[in-house]
Amino acid sequence: MAADSDAVARSKRPAEPDRPSGAGERGATGAKTAVVLALVGGALLATLITTAYTAVGTIPGLPDPPTLVRFGLPAARVVLDLAALATVGLSMLPKLLGFDRPKQTEPIMALARRATVITALLWMLAALVSLVLQAAELSPDRAVTFQLIVDYVANVPAGPGLLASAGAGLACAVLGLLAIRFGESVPAELRTIVALLGLLPIPLTGHATDWRYHDFSMISMELHVIGAAMWTGGLAAVAVFVAPRRGLLAEALPRFSKLATIAFVVVGASGLFNGLMTLLITPNVGLLGLVTTGYGQIIVAKAICLVALGAVAAQMRFRLLPRIARHQRTALLAWAAAEVAVMGVAYGLGVVLSRAPVVV
Repeated sequence: MAADSDAVARSKRPAEPDRPSGAGERGATGAKTAVVLALVGGALLATLITTAYTAVGTIPGLPDPPTLVRFGLPAARVVLDLAALATVGLSMLPKLLGFDRPKQTEPIMALARRATVITALLWMLAALVSLVLQAAELSPDRAVTFQLIVDYVANVPAGPGLLASAGAGLACAVLGLLAIRFGESVPAELRTIVALLGLLPIPLTGHATDWRYHDFSMISMELHVIGAAMWTGGLAAVAVFVAPRRGLLAEALPRFSKLATIAFVVVGASGLFNGLMTLLITPNVGLLGLVTTGYGQIIVAKAICLVALGAVAAQMRFRLLPRIARHQRTALLAWAAAEVAVMGVAYGLGVVLSRAPVVV
């Protein structure tokens, strides 16, 4: 009788098309590609446009860095950020999927482990390229040599920070390779923690090191970076690897939604605190700098991004999530592409903000 009851119960469950076929799979692949391109394209476009907008004119007596350095450095920095957040999101994916349906989740997690190795190595490479370009930017009249980089690391706090970030990328790649070999015997918690710890040196390369209230600003910046990476990386990972499989999506998305709500509050509060405090403690600037300086205008643009993200996230949480829980078809990938595009723009603005002089 128990077996008959189980069979009846299974027959009443909604169908779980976790293996889309034919045209559905091709359509899902195109939508996943759109999600990735929206994130990367939004970030790079915002970075390059904002870099040009906040450019400082030539200072008499000081050599200008080459155009390659001027635009290549922020581009490398945003690639670093995107690769790091992707590594975080992919490392979190097993916890979002759960472990009670291994036949369905293991193929996804196997792909995610391989992708993690790629993003982690890209993270490491982008950090090293950023290190070289930052050294070249600081000393534009010197040839880029190993000694120049050593001098930069020895004398500028951003140097050790970028080296530590590169090391974190390498560590995540090693853990990813071990996970490919041994599966979840290499715990997802360990991989996620290492990836998150690897984000902590990133604030060392921005304005936080110059602030009067150093301790508060560093804590706030680290919370901002971690929250943004978990939110953006988690959404991108779910959209790319889970979205076409409605049964798994019905379990993963509610878990992510709770995390995203917390991240939204943390990212918004810490971002406003960091930006406004920078303006307030800068002589002769204050809150009026929100409209009179390029730095302040970027803060306003980031705030607009946050409002837009809140609107899109509310649509997904209150309108799409109930339908997803019932295993119904939704336009999740289209909404996810819109959300990560805005996230990408916010990341691009953040990279330029961390380097922009406050008085411009």
